[in-house]
Amino acid sequence: MIATTSKFEVAPNSLVSADSAWSCRWCASQHGVRVLDAGSQPPSDLHPRASDPKPDPEYPLVMVMCLDCRLVQLESDPTTPEEPRGVEPSALVKQAESAVNDAEAHGYVRQGMRVLEYSSPHGGSCVEQLRRRSLIEVSQGPADLLVDIFGMMHDADQRAALTRRMSQMAADAILLMQFHTVAAIVRAGFWNALRHGHFAYYSTPVLVRMAEDLGLSAVTAWEYPLYGGTIVLALAREGSRWGDPRGSVASLIEREVAEGVLEPTAVAKLNESLASSAASLATYLAAAKSRSETVAGYSAASRSSALMRCAHVTAEELVAVADAANGLHGRTMPGSRIPIVSPAELVARRPDKVLLFVPDLLAEVRKAVPEIEFNGGRWVVLDPEPREVDPAISVSREVRRSQAGERIQPS
Repeated sequence: MIATTSKFEVAPNSLVSADSAWSCRWCASQHGVRVLDAGSQPPSDLHPRASDPKPDPEYPLVMVMCLDCRLVQLESDPTTPEEPRGVEPSALVKQAESAVNDAEAHGYVRQGMRVLEYSSPHGGSCVEQLRRRSLIEVSQGPADLLVDIFGMMHDADQRAALTRRMSQMAADAILLMQFHTVAAIVRAGFWNALRHGHFAYYSTPVLVRMAEDLGLSAVTAWEYPLYGGTIVLALAREGSRWGDPRGSVASLIEREVAEGVLEPTAVAKLNESLASSAASLATYLAAAKSRSETVAGYSAASRSSALMRCAHVTAEELVAVADAANGLHGRTMPGSRIPIVSPAELVARRPDKVLLFVPDLLAEVRKAVPEIEFNGGRWVVLDPEPREVDPAISVSREVRRSQAGERIQPS
């Protein structure tokens, strides 16, 4: 077993204790502190029509750290949202390919295995990749391989969720769990990873400890660049043929602990990130408005909604938000009621700047809608503060040709 946590005897004086009605979603402790307060936010699945009654509902959005098990989690969620599955980004597809390749190289993926996947509204499914390797998809165990990609974080009762997954494992099964690590969230100031419906935010040492509590051992860990730091843990029953944890697990735990993932005051720096990113976005949009520039957005994800709400963005600063999901077209962003449009309509509006709320989508959206840059527009990634992206060299040449009167033929 790997030592992962210690215990606070008192709450840090600089932090507010969790609400008295809260109890930890893993260990049931009532000893916790608030590490991030995003104020009142609309439900993550809310995209009202322009004709819907106002005002849109909002609920407290608060992140808590348990001072006993150190699980970072949602304090409360009266919305019980069901996130709609959008169009799966290519970045998630590539991530799935990489994870399956690595698992196969370690012997965890073999022809004829029974595989059970716990789905997530974020996409990133590995089923197609595993099917190509002649694995057999099943709906219940015992399974030889279980895959959870951003899935368990959607369960309000974390202990019940992990126990349920373990109950479906054959004796020598592997459970692959993918998660956006708290270390990366804090490192990048990615405060708007917090949203309703996301009940848990794992650091590697905490998730390993949770698994140990149930008799599971983290035998291997891989790290990927998705979202600034995505981890895949390979979990097996203690005493299985997979043996003891490998060095990749211990080194990752050591690094994350050094980064402060178990310290409430370190994670609470996300409050500073919230204030900074909201202020920088408001300043950027005000400057663009003073230059009479047309600014739109891309991706109607809930993280976009939270940032826009904190920065008090209105339809005067942001004319529209584009999204590839057909089901969102004709709806609006909550609170601001900024219209959600298709990528084609975004192009037709010929914006000067397009704010990309999900930086990982940059390569994908530039390829999908090259007309933005062909028309002289610029992509602006929020990572977490606005950063204008220089157009590709080929696009710059096309723009110069267009200005010279030549016809552009986007590839």
